[in-house]
Amino acid sequence: MDAIRFHVEEIRFAERNVALRLPFRFGAATVTACPQVYVKARIRFADGRTAEGCAAEMMVPKWFDKNPALTNEQNFEQLRFALRDAREAYTAEADAQTAWTHFASNYAALQGRAKAKGLQPLVASYGPALIDRALLDALCLHSGLGFATAMSGNLAGIDIAGSGLADDLAGFDMPGFLARQSPRTRIAARHTVGLADAVDDSDALPDAPDDGLPATLAAAVRRYGLTHFKLKLCGDTAQDIARLERIANVIDGHAQLVTLDGNEQYADADGFGAFLDRMLSTPSLRTLVQKTAFVEQPIRRDAALQRDVSALGKRIPLLIDESDSTLDAFVQARTLGYTGVSSKSCKGFYKSIVNAARCAQWNAAGDTARHFLSGEDLTMQAGIGVQQDLALVAWLGLSHVERNGHHYVNGLAASPEAEQQALLKLHPGLYEPSDGAVRLAIREGQLDLSSLANAPGFATGKPGAGISWDAMRSVY
Repeated sequence: MDAIRFHVEEIRFAERNVALRLPFRFGAATVTACPQVYVKARIRFADGRTAEGCAAEMMVPKWFDKNPALTNEQNFEQLRFALRDAREAYTAEADAQTAWTHFASNYAALQGRAKAKGLQPLVASYGPALIDRALLDALCLHSGLGFATAMSGNLAGIDIAGSGLADDLAGFDMPGFLARQSPRTRIAARHTVGLADAVDDSDALPDAPDDGLPATLAAAVRRYGLTHFKLKLCGDTAQDIARLERIANVIDGHAQLVTLDGNEQYADADGFGAFLDRMLSTPSLRTLVQKTAFVEQPIRRDAALQRDVSALGKRIPLLIDESDSTLDAFVQARTLGYTGVSSKSCKGFYKSIVNAARCAQWNAAGDTARHFLSGEDLTMQAGIGVQQDLALVAWLGLSHVERNGHHYVNGLAASPEAEQQALLKLHPGLYEPSDGAVRLAIREGQLDLSSLANAPGFATGKPGAGISWDAMRSVY
Protein backbone atom coordinates (compact mmCIF):
# COMPACT_ATOMS: atom_id res chain seq x y z
CA MET A 1 0.00 0.00 0.00
CA ASP A 2 1.09 3.58 -0.58
CA ALA A 3 2.47 5.48 2.40
CA ILE A 4 0.27 8.50 3.13
CA ARG A 5 1.83 11.86 3.83
CA PHE A 6 0.36 14.23 6.39
CA HIS A 7 1.04 17.25 8.56
CA VAL A 8 1.06 17.04 12.35
CA GLU A 9 -1.45 19.70 13.33
CA GLU A 10 -1.64 19.39 17.10
CA ILE A 11 -0.23 17.26 19.94
CA ARG A 12 -1.63 17.38 23.47
CA PHE A 13 -0.46 15.73 26.68
CA ALA A 14 -2.38 14.73 29.80
CA GLU A 15 -1.37 12.85 32.93
CA ARG A 16 -2.95 10.53 35.44
CA ASN A 17 -1.32 9.43 38.69
CA VAL A 18 -0.85 5.69 39.14
CA ALA A 19 -0.41 4.25 42.63
CA LEU A 20 1.17 0.82 42.88
CA ARG A 21 -0.53 -1.76 45.11
CA LEU A 22 2.89 -3.34 45.79
CA PRO A 23 6.31 -1.67 45.72
CA PHE A 24 8.28 -2.44 42.57
CA ARG A 25 12.02 -2.65 43.22
CA PHE A 26 14.35 -2.96 40.25
CA GLY A 27 18.05 -2.30 40.63
CA ALA A 28 18.58 0.46 43.16
CA ALA A 29 15.12 1.98 42.71
CA THR A 30 11.80 1.23 44.39
CA VAL A 31 8.70 2.69 42.76
CA THR A 32 5.43 3.11 44.65
CA ALA A 33 3.71 5.68 42.42
CA CYS A 34 4.32 7.68 39.26
CA PRO A 35 2.39 9.49 36.52
CA GLN A 36 1.17 7.93 33.32
CA VAL A 37 1.22 10.29 30.36
CA TYR A 38 -1.34 10.20 27.56
CA VAL A 39 -0.73 11.68 24.11
CA LYS A 40 -3.40 12.78 21.65
CA ALA A 41 -2.28 13.87 18.17
CA ARG A 42 -4.27 15.36 15.30
CA ILE A 43 -2.94 14.97 11.75
CA ARG A 44 -4.09 16.67 8.53
CA PHE A 45 -4.07 15.17 5.05
CA ALA A 46 -3.72 16.83 1.65
CA ASP A 47 -7.49 16.92 1.13
CA GLY A 48 -8.00 18.80 4.41
CA ARG A 49 -9.40 15.87 6.35
CA THR A 50 -8.04 15.23 9.84
CA ALA A 51 -7.69 12.24 12.15
CA GLU A 52 -6.79 11.83 15.81
CA GLY A 53 -4.73 9.13 17.48
CA CYS A 54 -3.41 8.44 20.95
CA ALA A 55 -0.84 6.61 23.07
CA ALA A 56 0.09 6.21 26.74
CA GLU A 57 3.18 5.32 28.77
CA MET A 58 4.28 5.29 32.40
CA MET A 59 6.87 7.87 33.49
CA VAL A 60 8.93 5.48 35.60
CA PRO A 61 11.66 7.20 37.62
CA LYS A 62 15.23 5.88 37.91
CA TRP A 63 15.18 3.85 34.71
CA PHE A 64 15.83 6.32 31.89
CA ASP A 65 18.35 8.18 34.06
CA LYS A 66 19.60 6.35 37.15
CA ASN A 67 21.53 9.27 38.62
CA PRO A 68 20.81 8.95 42.37
CA ALA A 69 21.22 12.72 42.82
CA LEU A 70 18.02 13.33 40.85
CA THR A 71 14.64 13.29 42.54
CA ASN A 72 11.72 11.42 41.05
CA GLU A 73 10.14 14.74 40.09
CA GLN A 74 13.32 15.72 38.24
CA ASN A 75 13.13 12.42 36.35
CA PHE A 76 9.53 13.21 35.40
CA GLU A 77 10.54 16.68 34.20
CA GLN A 78 13.24 15.15 31.99
CA LEU A 79 10.58 13.06 30.24
CA ARG A 80 8.24 16.04 29.95
CA PHE A 81 11.02 17.97 28.23
CA ALA A 82 11.44 15.11 25.75
CA LEU A 83 7.72 15.18 25.01
CA ARG A 84 7.61 18.96 24.55
CA ASP A 85 10.73 18.97 22.40
CA ALA A 86 9.41 16.26 20.11
CA ARG A 87 6.04 18.02 19.86
CA GLU A 88 7.71 21.26 18.79
CA ALA A 89 9.78 19.45 16.17
CA TYR A 90 6.93 17.41 14.68
CA THR A 91 4.43 20.27 14.51
CA ALA A 92 6.98 22.70 13.03
CA GLU A 93 7.63 20.68 9.88
CA ALA A 94 6.72 22.65 6.78
CA ASP A 95 6.15 19.70 4.45
CA ALA A 96 3.79 16.77 4.71
CA GLN A 97 5.68 13.57 5.51
CA THR A 98 5.07 9.88 6.00
CA ALA A 99 4.77 8.50 9.53
CA TRP A 100 8.30 7.12 9.20
CA THR A 101 9.88 10.33 7.93
CA HIS A 102 8.30 12.33 10.75
CA PHE A 103 10.38 10.08 13.01
CA ALA A 104 13.50 9.71 10.87
CA SER A 105 13.89 13.38 9.94
CA ASN A 106 13.79 14.47 13.60
CA TYR A 107 15.76 11.66 15.22
CA ALA A 108 19.26 13.18 15.16
CA ALA A 109 18.16 16.70 16.14
CA LEU A 110 16.11 15.48 19.12
CA GLN A 111 19.00 13.34 20.33
CA GLY A 112 21.37 16.28 19.90
CA ARG A 113 19.24 18.75 21.85
CA ALA A 114 18.79 16.27 24.69
CA LYS A 115 22.52 15.64 24.83
CA ALA A 116 23.18 19.39 24.98
CA LYS A 117 20.99 19.53 28.08
CA GLY A 118 22.86 16.63 29.67
CA LEU A 119 20.03 14.15 29.16
CA GLN A 120 20.43 10.45 28.48
CA PRO A 121 19.63 9.16 24.96
CA LEU A 122 16.85 7.02 26.48
CA VAL A 123 15.20 10.21 27.72
CA ALA A 124 15.42 11.76 24.25
CA SER A 125 13.68 8.73 22.74
CA TYR A 126 10.71 8.95 25.10
CA GLY A 127 8.97 11.86 23.38
CA PRO A 128 9.00 10.49 19.83
CA ALA A 129 8.23 6.98 21.14
CA LEU A 130 4.81 8.15 22.31
CA ILE A 131 4.14 10.64 19.54
CA ASP A 132 5.00 8.13 16.81
CA ARG A 133 2.45 5.69 18.24
CA ALA A 134 -0.23 8.37 18.38
CA LEU A 135 0.50 9.43 14.78
CA LEU A 136 0.31 5.86 13.53
CA ASP A 137 -2.94 5.33 15.43
CA ALA A 138 -4.44 8.35 13.67
CA LEU A 139 -3.15 7.16 10.30
CA CYS A 140 -4.55 3.65 10.79
CA LEU A 141 -7.93 4.96 11.93
CA HIS A 142 -8.07 7.28 8.92
CA SER A 143 -7.29 4.34 6.62
CA GLY A 144 -9.66 1.92 8.35
CA LEU A 145 -6.82 -0.49 9.09
CA GLY A 146 -5.52 -2.35 12.11
CA PHE A 147 -1.90 -2.20 13.17
CA ALA A 148 -0.83 -5.56 11.74
CA THR A 149 -2.33 -4.95 8.30
CA ALA A 150 -0.95 -1.42 8.17
CA MET A 151 2.58 -2.44 9.18
CA SER A 152 2.74 -5.46 6.88
CA GLY A 153 1.69 -3.20 4.01
CA ASN A 154 4.17 -0.50 5.15
CA LEU A 155 1.54 2.21 5.50
CA ALA A 156 4.09 4.08 7.64
CA GLY A 157 6.50 4.26 4.70
CA ILE A 158 9.54 2.77 6.44
CA ASP A 159 12.47 3.44 4.10
CA ILE A 160 15.84 2.62 5.59
CA ALA A 161 17.85 3.46 2.47
CA GLY A 162 16.44 6.95 2.25
CA SER A 163 16.64 7.85 5.92
CA GLY A 164 20.31 8.05 6.78
CA LEU A 165 19.54 5.81 9.77
CA ALA A 166 20.56 2.15 10.23
CA ASP A 167 22.95 2.11 7.26
CA ASP A 168 23.77 -1.53 8.06
CA LEU A 169 20.30 -2.39 6.68
CA ALA A 170 20.75 -0.47 3.43
CA GLY A 171 20.56 -3.63 1.31
CA PHE A 172 17.92 -5.36 3.40
CA ASP A 173 14.50 -6.13 1.89
CA MET A 174 12.46 -4.21 4.44
CA PRO A 175 9.14 -4.35 2.52
CA GLY A 176 9.52 -8.12 2.22
CA PHE A 177 10.34 -8.42 5.93
CA LEU A 178 7.29 -6.37 6.90
CA ALA A 179 5.02 -8.35 4.60
CA ARG A 180 6.14 -11.66 6.09
CA GLN A 181 5.07 -10.78 9.63
CA SER A 182 1.94 -12.54 10.86
CA PRO A 183 0.39 -11.50 14.18
CA ARG A 184 0.00 -14.01 16.98
CA THR A 185 -3.38 -14.29 18.67
CA ARG A 186 -1.95 -15.57 21.97
CA ILE A 187 1.23 -14.78 23.85
CA ALA A 188 2.73 -15.93 27.15
CA ALA A 189 2.90 -13.31 29.91
CA ARG A 190 6.40 -13.41 31.40
CA HIS A 191 5.75 -12.44 35.00
CA THR A 192 8.24 -10.09 36.68
CA VAL A 193 9.57 -10.96 40.12
CA GLY A 194 10.88 -7.71 41.58
CA LEU A 195 13.49 -7.47 44.30
CA ALA A 196 10.91 -6.40 46.89
CA ASP A 197 8.40 -9.09 45.95
CA ALA A 198 7.38 -11.68 48.51
CA VAL A 199 8.27 -15.12 47.17
CA ASP A 200 5.89 -17.27 49.21
CA ASP A 201 3.49 -17.02 52.11
CA SER A 202 6.32 -17.18 54.65
CA ASP A 203 7.59 -13.73 53.70
CA ALA A 204 4.33 -12.07 52.66
CA LEU A 205 4.45 -8.36 53.41
CA PRO A 206 2.59 -7.45 56.62
CA ASP A 207 1.02 -4.44 54.90
CA ALA A 208 0.12 -6.28 51.68
CA PRO A 209 -3.15 -5.00 50.23
CA ASP A 210 -6.30 -6.97 50.96
CA ASP A 211 -7.73 -6.53 47.48
CA GLY A 212 -8.18 -10.14 46.41
CA LEU A 213 -5.12 -10.08 44.15
CA PRO A 214 -1.88 -12.04 44.63
CA ALA A 215 0.66 -10.50 46.98
CA THR A 216 3.32 -13.21 46.61
CA LEU A 217 4.94 -15.01 43.69
CA ALA A 218 3.42 -18.31 44.81
CA ALA A 219 -0.05 -16.76 44.85
CA ALA A 220 0.49 -15.22 41.40
CA VAL A 221 1.48 -18.60 39.97
CA ARG A 222 -1.72 -20.10 41.35
CA ARG A 223 -3.96 -17.26 40.17
CA TYR A 224 -2.62 -16.80 36.63
CA GLY A 225 -1.23 -20.24 35.82
CA LEU A 226 2.14 -18.67 35.05
CA THR A 227 4.74 -20.52 32.99
CA HIS A 228 7.17 -17.70 32.03
CA PHE A 229 9.12 -15.62 34.54
CA LYS A 230 11.52 -12.67 34.65
CA LEU A 231 13.67 -12.55 37.77
CA LYS A 232 15.41 -9.36 38.91
CA LEU A 233 19.02 -9.43 40.17
CA CYS A 234 20.48 -7.03 42.74
CA GLY A 235 24.17 -7.27 41.79
CA ASP A 236 25.32 -9.00 44.98
CA THR A 237 26.22 -12.58 44.03
CA ALA A 238 25.48 -14.15 47.42
CA GLN A 239 22.12 -12.39 47.75
CA ASP A 240 21.15 -13.14 44.15
CA ILE A 241 21.94 -16.85 44.46
CA ALA A 242 20.05 -17.16 47.74
CA ARG A 243 17.00 -15.42 46.31
CA LEU A 244 17.06 -17.47 43.11
CA GLU A 245 17.11 -20.64 45.21
CA ARG A 246 13.96 -19.51 47.03
CA ILE A 247 12.27 -18.57 43.75
CA ALA A 248 13.25 -21.90 42.20
CA ASN A 249 11.42 -23.71 45.00
CA VAL A 250 8.23 -21.98 43.85
CA ILE A 251 8.51 -22.06 40.06
CA ASP A 252 10.52 -25.18 39.18
CA GLY A 253 7.38 -27.26 38.65
CA HIS A 254 5.72 -24.55 36.55
CA ALA A 255 8.38 -22.71 34.57
CA GLN A 256 8.73 -23.30 30.87
CA LEU A 257 11.03 -20.31 30.37
CA VAL A 258 12.95 -17.95 32.65
CA THR A 259 14.91 -14.76 32.01
CA LEU A 260 17.13 -12.85 34.44
CA ASP A 261 17.36 -9.06 34.55
CA GLY A 262 20.41 -7.39 36.02
CA ASN A 263 19.13 -3.81 35.56
CA GLU A 264 22.78 -2.64 35.35
CA GLN A 265 23.54 -3.85 38.88
CA TYR A 266 26.85 -5.59 38.18
CA ALA A 267 29.69 -3.08 37.90
CA ASP A 268 31.58 -4.92 35.17
CA ALA A 269 31.92 -8.17 33.25
CA ASP A 270 34.16 -9.68 35.95
CA GLY A 271 31.55 -9.15 38.64
CA PHE A 272 28.83 -10.65 36.50
CA GLY A 273 31.12 -13.51 35.53
CA ALA A 274 31.57 -14.39 39.22
CA PHE A 275 27.79 -14.51 39.64
CA LEU A 276 27.44 -16.68 36.53
CA ASP A 277 30.04 -19.12 37.86
CA ARG A 278 28.06 -19.50 41.08
CA MET A 279 24.68 -19.81 39.40
CA LEU A 280 25.78 -22.41 36.87
CA SER A 281 27.46 -24.54 39.56
CA THR A 282 24.71 -24.42 42.22
CA PRO A 283 22.92 -27.82 42.24
CA SER A 284 19.63 -26.44 43.53
CA LEU A 285 19.46 -24.08 40.53
CA ARG A 286 20.02 -26.77 37.89
CA THR A 287 16.39 -26.78 36.67
CA LEU A 288 16.16 -22.99 36.70
CA VAL A 289 19.40 -22.70 34.72
CA GLN A 290 18.09 -25.16 32.13
CA LYS A 291 15.02 -22.96 31.64
CA THR A 292 16.92 -19.64 31.50
CA ALA A 293 16.85 -18.17 27.99
CA PHE A 294 19.05 -15.11 28.56
CA VAL A 295 20.31 -12.51 31.02
CA GLU A 296 19.20 -8.93 30.39
CA GLN A 297 21.57 -5.97 30.91
CA PRO A 298 23.63 -7.37 33.80
CA ILE A 299 26.33 -4.68 33.52
CA ARG A 300 25.81 -0.97 34.11
CA ARG A 301 25.42 1.02 30.93
CA ASP A 302 28.65 3.04 31.23
CA ALA A 303 30.64 -0.23 31.22
CA ALA A 304 28.44 -2.67 29.30
CA LEU A 305 29.74 -1.75 25.86
CA GLN A 306 33.32 -1.08 26.86
CA ARG A 307 34.72 -4.60 26.55
CA ASP A 308 34.10 -7.89 24.81
CA VAL A 309 31.71 -10.24 26.63
CA SER A 310 31.73 -13.03 24.05
CA ALA A 311 33.09 -15.58 26.54
CA LEU A 312 30.19 -14.87 28.90
CA GLY A 313 27.72 -14.81 26.01
CA LYS A 314 28.74 -18.32 24.97
CA ARG A 315 27.85 -19.57 28.44
CA ILE A 316 24.46 -17.85 28.50
CA PRO A 317 22.92 -15.43 25.94
CA LEU A 318 23.17 -11.76 26.90
CA LEU A 319 20.67 -9.03 25.98
CA ILE A 320 21.02 -5.25 26.09
CA ASP A 321 18.21 -3.08 27.41
CA GLU A 322 19.35 0.18 29.01
CA SER A 323 22.41 0.10 26.75
CA ASP A 324 20.09 0.02 23.73
CA SER A 325 19.96 3.79 23.88
CA THR A 326 20.44 4.73 20.22
CA LEU A 327 19.46 3.22 16.89
CA ASP A 328 22.94 1.80 16.32
CA ALA A 329 23.55 0.43 19.84
CA PHE A 330 22.62 -3.16 18.97
CA VAL A 331 25.09 -3.14 16.08
CA GLN A 332 27.88 -2.17 18.47
CA ALA A 333 26.73 -4.63 21.13
CA ARG A 334 26.75 -7.48 18.63
CA THR A 335 30.48 -7.00 17.97
CA LEU A 336 31.08 -7.41 21.72
CA GLY A 337 29.20 -10.68 22.12
CA TYR A 338 25.63 -9.62 22.93
CA THR A 339 23.05 -11.49 20.88
CA GLY A 340 19.76 -10.07 22.18
CA VAL A 341 18.04 -6.71 22.39
CA SER A 342 14.83 -5.61 24.05
CA SER A 343 11.67 -4.38 22.42
CA LYS A 344 10.35 -1.74 24.78
CA SER A 345 7.59 0.70 23.86
CA CYS A 346 9.22 3.57 25.75
CA LYS A 347 12.21 3.34 23.37
CA GLY A 348 10.08 3.54 20.23
CA PHE A 349 8.35 0.95 18.08
CA TYR A 350 10.42 1.85 15.01
CA LYS A 351 13.55 0.84 16.93
CA SER A 352 11.95 -2.54 17.68
CA ILE A 353 11.22 -3.06 13.99
CA VAL A 354 14.74 -2.02 12.93
CA ASN A 355 16.30 -4.36 15.49
CA ALA A 356 13.99 -7.22 14.50
CA ALA A 357 15.10 -6.71 10.89
CA ARG A 358 18.74 -6.86 12.00
CA CYS A 359 18.12 -10.16 13.76
CA ALA A 360 16.54 -11.54 10.60
CA GLN A 361 19.43 -10.35 8.45
CA TRP A 362 22.17 -11.63 10.75
CA ASN A 363 20.49 -15.00 11.34
CA ALA A 364 19.91 -15.48 7.60
CA ALA A 365 23.59 -14.79 6.99
CA GLY A 366 24.44 -17.94 8.92
CA ASP A 367 25.89 -16.44 12.09
CA THR A 368 26.78 -19.17 14.57
CA ALA A 369 25.04 -17.22 17.33
CA ARG A 370 21.27 -16.70 17.12
CA HIS A 371 20.30 -13.05 17.44
CA PHE A 372 16.95 -12.30 18.98
CA LEU A 373 14.47 -9.65 20.07
CA SER A 374 12.65 -9.97 23.39
CA GLY A 375 9.56 -8.10 24.58
CA GLU A 376 10.24 -6.24 27.84
CA ASP A 377 8.06 -4.02 30.03
CA LEU A 378 8.25 -0.88 32.15
CA THR A 379 5.13 -1.31 34.30
CA MET A 380 2.92 -0.92 31.25
CA GLN A 381 -0.65 -0.31 32.36
CA ALA A 382 -3.94 -1.80 31.20
CA GLY A 383 -5.39 0.40 28.46
CA ILE A 384 -3.84 1.77 25.29
CA GLY A 385 -0.28 1.42 26.59
CA VAL A 386 -0.40 -2.33 27.05
CA GLN A 387 -2.61 -2.79 23.97
CA GLN A 388 -0.13 -1.06 21.66
CA ASP A 389 2.83 -2.92 23.13
CA LEU A 390 1.06 -6.26 22.73
CA ALA A 391 0.03 -5.45 19.15
CA LEU A 392 3.68 -4.73 18.30
CA VAL A 393 5.24 -7.85 19.85
CA ALA A 394 2.42 -10.05 18.51
CA TRP A 395 2.97 -8.74 14.97
CA LEU A 396 6.72 -9.33 15.35
CA GLY A 397 5.93 -12.95 16.19
CA LEU A 398 7.29 -13.04 19.75
CA SER A 399 6.01 -15.97 21.81
CA HIS A 400 6.33 -14.28 25.21
CA VAL A 401 6.50 -10.76 26.62
CA GLU A 402 7.30 -9.41 30.07
CA ARG A 403 4.20 -8.13 31.84
CA ASN A 404 4.18 -6.64 35.32
CA GLY A 405 1.53 -3.92 35.43
CA HIS A 406 -1.09 -6.56 36.24
CA HIS A 407 0.78 -7.40 39.46
CA TYR A 408 1.95 -4.06 40.80
CA VAL A 409 -1.18 -2.04 39.97
CA ASN A 410 -4.82 -2.88 40.68
CA GLY A 411 -5.85 -2.99 37.05
CA LEU A 412 -7.99 -0.05 35.95
CA ALA A 413 -9.34 0.62 39.46
CA ALA A 414 -8.12 4.23 39.33
CA SER A 415 -9.91 4.90 36.03
CA PRO A 416 -13.54 6.03 35.73
CA GLU A 417 -16.03 3.19 35.47
CA ALA A 418 -17.08 4.32 31.99
CA GLU A 419 -13.48 3.98 30.76
CA GLN A 420 -13.13 0.53 32.29
CA GLN A 421 -16.30 -0.70 30.62
CA ALA A 422 -15.36 0.86 27.27
CA LEU A 423 -12.03 -0.98 27.24
CA LEU A 424 -13.68 -4.23 28.28
CA LYS A 425 -16.21 -3.88 25.46
CA LEU A 426 -13.50 -3.14 22.88
CA HIS A 427 -11.24 -6.01 23.99
CA PRO A 428 -13.32 -8.63 25.81
CA GLY A 429 -10.68 -11.35 25.57
CA LEU A 430 -7.82 -9.18 26.77
CA TYR A 431 -9.57 -7.85 29.88
CA GLU A 432 -11.83 -9.25 32.56
CA PRO A 433 -13.86 -7.77 35.42
CA SER A 434 -12.72 -9.17 38.78
CA ASP A 435 -12.13 -8.04 42.35
CA GLY A 436 -13.92 -4.75 41.75
CA ALA A 437 -12.13 -3.58 38.60
CA VAL A 438 -11.45 -4.35 34.97
CA ARG A 439 -7.98 -5.79 34.55
CA LEU A 440 -5.67 -7.71 32.20
CA ALA A 441 -6.85 -11.31 31.84
CA ILE A 442 -4.06 -13.88 32.17
CA ARG A 443 -5.34 -17.42 31.86
CA GLU A 444 -3.02 -20.43 31.98
CA GLY A 445 -0.16 -17.95 31.68
CA GLN A 446 -1.42 -16.63 28.34
CA LEU A 447 -2.92 -13.41 27.00
CA ASP A 448 -5.68 -13.48 24.37
CA LEU A 449 -4.75 -11.01 21.63
CA SER A 450 -7.50 -11.83 19.16
CA SER A 451 -9.23 -8.46 19.59
CA LEU A 452 -6.00 -6.59 18.78
CA ALA A 453 -5.35 -8.25 15.42
CA ASN A 454 -8.25 -6.57 13.67
CA ALA A 455 -8.93 -3.57 15.91
CA PRO A 456 -8.90 -0.36 13.85
CA GLY A 457 -6.04 1.96 14.67
CA PHE A 458 -2.88 1.11 16.57
CA ALA A 459 -4.70 -1.35 18.86
CA THR A 460 -7.11 1.35 20.04
CA GLY A 461 -10.33 0.22 18.34
CA LYS A 462 -11.74 3.70 17.83
CA PRO A 463 -10.74 7.39 18.07
CA GLY A 464 -9.94 8.23 21.67
CA ALA A 465 -9.59 4.53 22.54
CA GLY A 466 -12.38 4.71 25.12
CA ILE A 467 -10.21 6.83 27.42
CA SER A 468 -11.84 9.38 29.75
CA TRP A 469 -9.70 12.28 28.61
CA ASP A 470 -11.59 14.84 30.69
CA ALA A 471 -10.71 12.91 33.87
CA MET A 472 -6.99 13.71 33.58
CA ARG A 473 -4.90 16.78 34.17
CA SER A 474 -3.50 18.66 31.19
CA VAL A 475 -0.26 20.19 32.38
CA TYR A 476 1.85 20.98 29.33
